[in-house]
Amino acid sequence: MNGIIHPCTHPEDKPAPKNEDEMMVAIFEYIDRLFSIVRPRRLLYMAIDGVAPRAKMNQQRSRRFRASKEGMEAAVEKQRVREEILAKGGFLPPEEIKERFDSNCITPGTEFMDNLAKCLRYYIADRLNNDPGWKNLTVILSDASAPGEGEHKIMDYIRRQRAQPNHDPNTHHCLCGADADLIMLGLATHEPNFTIIREEFKPNKPKPCGLCNQFGHEVKDCEGLPREKKGKHDELADSLPCAEGEFIFLRLNVLREYLERELTMASLPFTFDVERSIDDWVFMCFFVGNDFLPHLPSLEIREGAIDRLVNIYKNVVHKTGGYLTESGYVNLQRVQMIMLAVGEVEDSIFKKRKDDEDSFRRRQKEKRKRMKRDQPAFTPTGILTPHALGSRNSPGSQVANNPRQAAYEMRMQNNSSPSVSPNTSFTSDGSPSPIGGIKRKAEDSDSEPEPEDNVRLWEAGWKQRYYKNKFDVDAADEKFRRKVVQSYVEGLCWVLRYYYQGCASWKWYYPFHYAPFASDFEGIADMPSDFEKGTKPFKPLEQLMGVFPAASGNFLPPSWRKLMSDPDSSIIDFYPEDFAIDLNGKKYAWQGVALLPFVDERRLRAALEEVYPDLTPEETRRNSLGGDVLFVGKHHPLHDFILELYQTGSTEPVDVPPELCHGIQGKFSLDEEAVLPDQIVCSPVPMLRDLTQNTVVSINFKDPQFGEDYIFKAVMLPGARKPAAVLKPHDWEKSSNGRQWKPQLGFNRDRRPVHLDQAAFRTLGHVMPRGSGTGIYSNAAPPPGTYQGNLYRPLLRGQAQIPKLMSNMRPQDSWRGPPPLFQQQRFDRGVGAEPLLPWNRMLQTQNAAFQPNQYQMLAGPGGYPPRRDDRGGRQGYPREGRKYPLPPPSGRYNWN
Repeated sequence: MNGIIHPCTHPEDKPAPKNEDEMMVAIFEYIDRLFSIVRPRRLLYMAIDGVAPRAKMNQQRSRRFRASKEGMEAAVEKQRVREEILAKGGFLPPEEIKERFDSNCITPGTEFMDNLAKCLRYYIADRLNNDPGWKNLTVILSDASAPGEGEHKIMDYIRRQRAQPNHDPNTHHCLCGADADLIMLGLATHEPNFTIIREEFKPNKPKPCGLCNQFGHEVKDCEGLPREKKGKHDELADSLPCAEGEFIFLRLNVLREYLERELTMASLPFTFDVERSIDDWVFMCFFVGNDFLPHLPSLEIREGAIDRLVNIYKNVVHKTGGYLTESGYVNLQRVQMIMLAVGEVEDSIFKKRKDDEDSFRRRQKEKRKRMKRDQPAFTPTGILTPHALGSRNSPGSQVANNPRQAAYEMRMQNNSSPSVSPNTSFTSDGSPSPIGGIKRKAEDSDSEPEPEDNVRLWEAGWKQRYYKNKFDVDAADEKFRRKVVQSYVEGLCWVLRYYYQGCASWKWYYPFHYAPFASDFEGIADMPSDFEKGTKPFKPLEQLMGVFPAASGNFLPPSWRKLMSDPDSSIIDFYPEDFAIDLNGKKYAWQGVALLPFVDERRLRAALEEVYPDLTPEETRRNSLGGDVLFVGKHHPLHDFILELYQTGSTEPVDVPPELCHGIQGKFSLDEEAVLPDQIVCSPVPMLRDLTQNTVVSINFKDPQFGEDYIFKAVMLPGARKPAAVLKPHDWEKSSNGRQWKPQLGFNRDRRPVHLDQAAFRTLGHVMPRGSGTGIYSNAAPPPGTYQGNLYRPLLRGQAQIPKLMSNMRPQDSWRGPPPLFQQQRFDRGVGAEPLLPWNRMLQTQNAAFQPNQYQMLAGPGGYPPRRDDRGGRQGYPREGRKYPLPPPSGRYNWN
């Protein structure tokens, strides 16, 4: 759901909603569109991100500090540019007086998320009451009060339902989201029918300027020009140039086919299992980066790191004696062999990366020089300024009343400028420089300023410099390096367990900003990989204190907010006003590492104990952890069962009857804020009506529970049917060069099938009457000379028609035969009359003898009849015939 909430509340390609009510309506419309595309039949599970594990909170903290810093910088820059434009007399629309929407409020525990949960309850009730598509659907809402990331709450639900005896192993799952980790999560379920729907990413989408709301430039380039009229009467002013977003389906069964082909290995010392191989592939993808661990320095996904890992894996797996993982648990001894194999090529990877960067930079420099050299020496201005195609007639374009005079003035202006020799140097504004030239300024240089890289991984001694610059320790400190590697190995085990079994520990996190080298993974086989059991997640307001910067403190209670800004606060060091961003070899700031201090959980809880009594009852409610809520309509089999639970007032959890709910199992408990039939459901959005005739019922739902040591098997369930293969042989060919695959015909691979080119089809168009139904390929009988063997005997005038069955005629037409000549229309030789075909002319000749060769001779080259004397049967021409008399007869034929 968070992938829906963010683009609806602060879109990038259109004006933002004016208030929260418009945001909620936009979210409803987005869900409606997704629903109409996917059309679920059994269950709709709507999961919003709740309190995340501690390992995820570090990334959330970095994102929110960056968003707050970038938002404040953008506001300052916007105000500066506005003042400059207005000082120059530019035109800008009046500034709207509205509070800047802080996207940090999309975090569990805020009033915004609490209001969103209420709106979604109303939305579900409205659709179940009024939309026929929701008629028999079970809807589960897991709002921000339920702990866990949204996608992992869905995965946990699927895992627990798979372990039930009533689960249908051929259930189709469709997960909505644009995160790449959804692909890994879908593969980790081992469900045969798993699809991901995501909005299609279109780079360089136009964005409106934040000052003038016009497209084509950014705030820093705004000139304050008046808005051009769109349409004759400016009726298109509010229309956006971008189309509605499109969605794509990512079918994991196709990806599984690719992976099965890629990972299949011959002569293995153990039995090949494609499911275990896919689990290993998912595990290896963690090394190139995820939400919980930084990627290894030598593995960049843009440099083909996944392909490199797969190749190393296929070379080393013969020595490991088995697979790297099993149901979410890692065999560290085998992983060590893979990592040391990567470490052997680390030096060459760093050198190749440097060579590629230098080569790219050199090509870019040559491109800039070429573009500068190809610029025209003189560009006309004023009336003769070049315009883009289609824009000359726009209202802003000028029209030359006297083009000759304008051209003369331009020539005189050009002649009055001083002559310039080919060797003369120019200044940056295009004017000739003084004799001898001047020294070029630094800003005129072709080379872009590159961020300083003190590590220089491509030079000898890179490991020592890396640990000194990134960790501020000496590389000879073996104990510290061992600690970094152990924390990273724990992270690998925690992430894999998180994907396959659920959260192993809510408290664990990786305590460093950078990753170790692959060559440092020596002796990891004996490292412990167990985690503390029985840990609990943060409460929502506690998580807000752990991830929010001080600038977003307005979402917290006043006394809690003071801890973030008071200089005397015991945790003031957790909330720096400014922080450094290490580019770490990257080019852009968003790719860098935000060097923020890690939050100490014990210090944070100790500081919050003093301010907990200040919470109001409403804030205390928002600070509590909740669960999932299940909704059904009156047509659902569960409706009467749930209604009976409310009528009896059952206080104990009740098992869900799987036969009434497509095999879904779990526990029901009564909801204090339930949606009940015959009760008005008030609309939290003023522009939407209340539901006065409600028939929907809701109840608390809890997944089936298992012991803490229970292991969910990562296998395909018995009875699961694999989807039919969809890949063709050309999908495996890497050297196809985009050619479409075609099946081989016969035994000769190089055999070229016979075909007609475009000229032959044009010829057929000339000689074939189109639409008249009397051509060679119509149902009528062909001319006698068309086929060898004389299948038809020509009929004389008045002779009875004798039908003859032909093997190449359709069964329904075989009884007809060729039409009798006495039934054919007779055309006279007059103006506008259509002349008969030559072979019909000869049939009408008195005492004509039958000569097969004559008919074959009359057929054109290739067996086609000659072209008509006129174009009466050709499409696009009138059928009246010529308007002038025909030429006199030559005497060759006897015309009647």
